[in-house]
Amino acid sequence: MKKSNDVLSKEVVEGLKWEPLLNSGKIEVSVHEGIVTLSGTVDNYNNKKQAEHTVKHISGVKSVIDNIEVKLSASSIRNDQDIAASVIKALKEKWAVPNHKVKVTVNDGWVTLEGILHWNFQRKAADNAIRYLDGVRGVIDQIQIEAEINNEIEKEIVRKALSLSWILDIGNIKVRVDGKTIFLSGIVSSLYQKEEAERIAWDTTGVWYVDNELIVEFD
Repeated sequence: MKKSNDVLSKEVVEGLKWEPLLNSGKIEVSVHEGIVTLSGTVDNYNNKKQAEHTVKHISGVKSVIDNIEVKLSASSIRNDQDIAASVIKALKEKWAVPNHKVKVTVNDGWVTLEGILHWNFQRKAADNAIRYLDGVRGVIDQIQIEAEINNEIEKEIVRKALSLSWILDIGNIKVRVDGKTIFLSGIVSSLYQKEEAERIAWDTTGVWYVDNELIVEFD
């Protein structure tokens, strides 16, 4: 059953309170037709990501707009040169990321990642490698995916992979392939399912881009 704005807002607030690392009293929540907007402040970038992750797993949430600002404590503030050095070191230590293909720039604590990688999981690993670093206020991800394998993507292979996930109803998901791009459309019953379908599509050999047009609807 569809939840009212007030009910969903209350559940989101309770969900954020349940996370021990979050000072949820500084996070503001507004809800409109299943779209949750988060604002306010947290003291590090990881907590900003954790708040968004927590809300996405609450039933009834269709999408999340993350306007939370990272307000660093005095002890966490670092200059951009030091942050850049820490980011480069973290990427080198992350085996999944070929760091020589990722360019790093930092401006007022905001880290911009650029370059070309072969797999989406490498792009995710790059973000995860730096989310805990002191001084980071946010990440601007401009990394492009260009698979080194030129195999033609087959729609049925994508559908088979989606059907193996127990949380997805493949009967409600449509797959279209155009060159190196996979298009997903149809209906899922949670934001988590929408993101899981996209994650699976990104794991397809040869994919360069996934256009996720799945609509979240609730019974």
